[in-house]
Amino acid sequence: MSDLLWQKPGVKVDARIQKFLAGEDVILDREFFVFDIEASRAHAQGLQQIGILAADELAGLERELSLLADDFNAGRFVLDDQYEDGHSAIEARLVERLGDAGKKIHTGRSRNDQILVATRLWLKDRLSRLLATCRESAQVALARAEAEQAVPLPGYTHLQRAVVSSLGMWWAAWAEGFVDDAQRAADTLAWVDANPLGSAAGYGVNLPLARDHTTQALGFGRMQVSAAYAQLSRGKFEMAAIEALTSALLDLRRLAWDLSLFTSAEFGFVALPSQYTTGSSIMPNKRNPDVIELMRASYSAAAAARTEIEQLLSLPSGYHRDLQFSKGAIFHAFGRGLDALELLPDLLRNLEWKTDRMREALDPSMYATDLAVDMAREGLPFREAYRLAADPARWAEGDPDASLRARVSPGASGELRLDALKERLARLPE
Repeated sequence: MSDLLWQKPGVKVDARIQKFLAGEDVILDREFFVFDIEASRAHAQGLQQIGILAADELAGLERELSLLADDFNAGRFVLDDQYEDGHSAIEARLVERLGDAGKKIHTGRSRNDQILVATRLWLKDRLSRLLATCRESAQVALARAEAEQAVPLPGYTHLQRAVVSSLGMWWAAWAEGFVDDAQRAADTLAWVDANPLGSAAGYGVNLPLARDHTTQALGFGRMQVSAAYAQLSRGKFEMAAIEALTSALLDLRRLAWDLSLFTSAEFGFVALPSQYTTGSSIMPNKRNPDVIELMRASYSAAAAARTEIEQLLSLPSGYHRDLQFSKGAIFHAFGRGLDALELLPDLLRNLEWKTDRMREALDPSMYATDLAVDMAREGLPFREAYRLAADPARWAEGDPDASLRARVSPGASGELRLDALKERLARLPE
């Protein structure tokens, strides 16, 4: 390992203790590294504005930071255990290439605000991806709701046949769910979009740091003003981002459950695209819906990550090393969660319905609710109509198309109001 940034003369470094302290940090920092580099560039520009760096020193730092990013992306620079973490790797590279100019880069900042700004930049990127994926999923669901709105589909409660429903209702439900998820991602993104760089270790520094410049240069919507709150907010904004992710993953989990049931031979309502299924290692006849099963399971990683971070936050104000463990949690949550969600739009586009099987699954009992409401509309008290409609002798083979057309309460099959969902979708930020 290279010399530690904090090492002082006469301080012995125990290799076992240092291994424990570093943990997986340098490996995890690969996720943040390009964002840390960009924040270092903005910080250097700010230092030049307040006279800490000369113009030629800034030019050299910007050049070397760009080369470092290129080398990292191309695999020519490897962030490994010769460094304590990504922050020390950047500084070591700049000192190696530029000497004293590289030694100046850390003026006015701490590894505390370095990790805060890199985390927020990384989360902004992931929340943008989440927003885009939820928007696309909603768009696909809305298009299919419009195209297939009158196709009958059995509606279930308690996994028992309940009433006649439609593909329009099924698709509209997921469309509105993913519109909500996209809105939540957008709201969380706006909340996370605050620049902590320049808060140093949580108490500021005796320099007029150009925080307005770094805010603009890094594309933040605003500055996180209080240096002390910058530290207090750590963990809080990571949990908020994971909660936005889990909102979408909850919808994905329930949608995947529907598809798991509907693809079974007992239902037989859906055929999945072949690339979303796998074979059995022993049973030649099997095609298994493994992708949707893993989609269904992906919520667990995000839920566990949120709990892990929440358990770290029983802390007083100021920075504490406990928070190092929050990095792995967010990487695992968004890695697993976005991998699952980003497969969803194409699955929704390409799944095929077996409409004959869906119609065959409709039975006379599923029109009983329509019958009760029809009698109530004619003036019979509903509870009496309910009692009469419960008699199987009154059930007859119904017309599913007429049932769907007659369901005109707002949001039901005869009054889907897809335009209202389209309008909400159109108002989402890009």
